[in-house]
Amino acid sequence: MTNQTCSLPELGWGQFYQSQLTPEECTETTPLRVTEVQRNTLDALGENGPQKVPVTGLLAEQGITVGDWLLVDAKTGSPVRVLGRKSEIKRRAAGKDYVTQLIAANIDTLFIVSSCNADFNPARLERYLALAHQAEVAPVLVLTKADLSKTPQKYLEDSLREMPGHAVVAINATSTDAQKHLEPWCHAGQTVALVGSSGVGKSTLAIALTGQDILTQDIREEDAKGKHTTTARSMYRMISGGWLIDTPGMRALRLYDVREGVDMVFDDIIVLAGQCKFNDCAHDSEPGCAVQAEIQAGRLDANRLNRWQKLQREDTRNTETAAETRARNKKTNKVYSGGRARAKMKRDVPD
Repeated sequence: MTNQTCSLPELGWGQFYQSQLTPEECTETTPLRVTEVQRNTLDALGENGPQKVPVTGLLAEQGITVGDWLLVDAKTGSPVRVLGRKSEIKRRAAGKDYVTQLIAANIDTLFIVSSCNADFNPARLERYLALAHQAEVAPVLVLTKADLSKTPQKYLEDSLREMPGHAVVAINATSTDAQKHLEPWCHAGQTVALVGSSGVGKSTLAIALTGQDILTQDIREEDAKGKHTTTARSMYRMISGGWLIDTPGMRALRLYDVREGVDMVFDDIIVLAGQCKFNDCAHDSEPGCAVQAEIQAGRLDANRLNRWQKLQREDTRNTETAAETRARNKKTNKVYSGGRARAKMKRDVPD
């Protein structure tokens, strides 16, 4: 738990949260920012310093994550309620149940971390970009280990080409000036979250941004894979005055209800799709397909189209309810059955 004492504006408090308080809450409660969530308690920080808050049934029902704003009774310190979020990053949890897992709340910028080695994967990065856009959070691609790569410029150029329109920064997270490269997004009152797979240097970057000793481990040279060094989501104060939420490396990022975010990542394809001859164009072999025309002209990578379509399908599967899944499967089976029946009738027609 951090021992710093901060004003509410320094913690990120603003009119958005103040407007949610009733007149009674303004005088009878104290706002706290959640810095870490444990099994039975959570760490929080307010104007009077750090505080331990029990995770009661109320908090469990409302759901709470790092970055949340919590109201506690000014006299007893017991939790009252969680305030509405300005933004939230979430994914669908593992398993067959339709359950979402909160990653972080009330963040302004998402640092999507990759490294200039075999870990660099546009398809994975696009998932994080979709999360950021859906949450209306500014995404920044941070390419680490530029000092260890023979061709760091190539990774930078690949990022700009594969993910156009996004901010990209290539850094050496162990250098003394790493923090300066990211300072524009780290000012007082701002909250940044770090996401990315294990071994890309998130913890090393967190040390550079916060000046705090956060555990790190080496990666395997043969495949650039790493071990989880951050095991819990925690919030730290940065040197520039803002706040950093460090998250564990994610082996799987299952998208949930991010269709608008996906379309924003692939807005170039969305514009082209609007120019197709048919409104229901599948962008495959239909006549008058503006998307395929761009691919044939060499101005659009076919792999980018495939990634967009894959993320759309995945988001549909992960977002729909069990009832919607059954209805979709029933409709699909009906179409297939009708097709088989028509084919059989055609075979049975005598010459």
